[in-house]
Order: sequence, then structure tokens, then C-alpha cells
Amino acid sequence: MPSDSRQTDTIAKSQAQIEAFTDALWAERGLSTHTLNAYRSDLQGLASWLAKRGRLLLQAERFDLLEYIGYRAAQGLSARTSARQLSSLRRFYRYQVRTNVLSVDPSGDIPSPRMGRPLPHSISESQIEALLKAPNVKTELGMRDRSMLELMYATGLRVSELVNLTVHQVSQQQGVVRVVGKGGKERLVPVGEEALHWLQRYVAEARPELLKGRISDYLFPSRKSERMTRQNFWHIIRRYALVAEIPGKLSPHGLRHAFATHLLNHGADLRVVQMLLGHGDLSTTQIYTHVARARLKSLHGQHHPRG
Repeated sequence: MPSDSRQTDTIAKSQAQIEAFTDALWAERGLSTHTLNAYRSDLQGLASWLAKRGRLLLQAERFDLLEYIGYRAAQGLSARTSARQLSSLRRFYRYQVRTNVLSVDPSGDIPSPRMGRPLPHSISESQIEALLKAPNVKTELGMRDRSMLELMYATGLRVSELVNLTVHQVSQQQGVVRVVGKGGKERLVPVGEEALHWLQRYVAEARPELLKGRISDYLFPSRKSERMTRQNFWHIIRRYALVAEIPGKLSPHGLRHAFATHLLNHGADLRVVQMLLGHGDLSTTQIYTHVARARLKSLHGQHHPRG
């Protein structure tokens, strides 16, 4: 192992290389201070590890990088963070090749760590019931919010689809909503009796009072009779999640997750759920089967005598 003074000298030389690289990035691309600091941090970690072996950043070879990535993974680094760090190293070494400092990129053929798709968090049916009952339906805004929550849970709409709904997209007689999804694709989604009940009450009783004579095509206008923003509805969800005492940070997408998961828990066909969600690829919908299985496994473990 190199002496402390030699290690310090090696780290200093590598630090100069890092600074030259980040200065060049700033000059070429005008990257933010936050991004440049992330590059510095990733490269400094490798530089310190290499210095203990008496090597500079520019002296690293493929096996050095592989060993370092393995070392960091053994420390508990996630695959996502490992992939980000490898991206920093690749950018550094590609720059060195591009500027003729190196002739070979040691990171060139190192594969990125495989990242498993994270399971979406889904709330229970009892928590959904508490959430839906949280708004004060004696007020116009409470009635609007209850109707929005009921409709979102009943249909699995994306939040952007919900806030952009117009009055003409909902057929109360047929009990369906015509949704314009990603890429302008349209789909018809059944609403369900409970959500339709609250929607009819809202349109007949609360919406006219909310508009106060003003005109709006949006089904769920804001206080100013304008289109509600995604951020507005996010705050609405958070407020009622606190009232319902739902732990964690519930988002509008959490209701979409709950819609899909609860359908599958009750035996719905995966392709039907795919159509209702507006997913173009079945593999996108399959993530919810993992959530449903995880829930069943958890229940089995809790309640079976030999679970």
C-alpha cells in the first residue's frame, strides 16, 4: 500500500483531472452546479479508492472499475445509484478519449447494473374508504373533491386526464367517461354506480354553486372557474390523506395504483385492466400483478397458522 504522503499526492493529481473535466463540462454545456458536484463526488470516490492502490484516475483499467463497482455494491449501494455512478465514470473517460488524453476508454464495455422495476405502493381498501369519506360534502368544494376522488378510484385515470375532463366527456346516462390519454388515444372507461352517484350529485348541486354563473367546460373547475392544475389536485389528495390518517405521502398516482391492484385482487383479467388504464404495453400493467401477489403473501403470512 502506498504511503500516506504518496496517497495524498495521487489524490491531488486526480483531483486536478476532475476539476479540468468539470470545468470543460461547464464551458461546453453550462451544466448546473448541482450536476457538476454530482460528477465530482462520483469521481472523487473512485479517485480515493484508486489512490490506495497507487493509481491515478487516468491509469485505471477495466478490471479496476469493475472491482470498484463491486466494492461499492458490497457496501450496500443500490443498483440505481451504481448505474448513476457508472454513467459519471463513462462521461469522464469518454471525454479523455475525445481530447486524446487516453486512447482507450476503460469503462466502454462495462454493462450497467440491472435495475428491477420498483413496485408501486398501493393503499388498502379500508384506507380508500377513509379517504373517500374525508371531504366535507356539505360544502361545494367538498362535494367537488369527493366526486373527483370517487371518479379517480373508480376509473384509474391519470391525474392529467382527470383535471382535463370536460362535461361532454362524461355520459351520466351510459355511466362511462371518454378519456383522452397519452398520444391523444381515446378510451371508454365505465364509472361504476357509487362514483356515478356522487358525480350526479356534484353536477346537479355543487358545480353550479361553484361556478357562480361563470362558464367553464371543465368538469372540475378551480375556485376561479379555471382548469385545476395537477399540483392543485396533489395538494387536495395530501390534505385528505392527513384527515384519513393514511401514513406516507399519498399521491394522485396512488389512487391509480389502488384502482389496478384492487381490481386484480378481486379477480379482474390483466388485459381488461390494461385497457382501463390505457397502457399501450401489457408489460406495463404486469407490475400490478406483483403488487397483488405481494399483498396476498403478506396476508397469508399474517393469518395462516403456519405462515
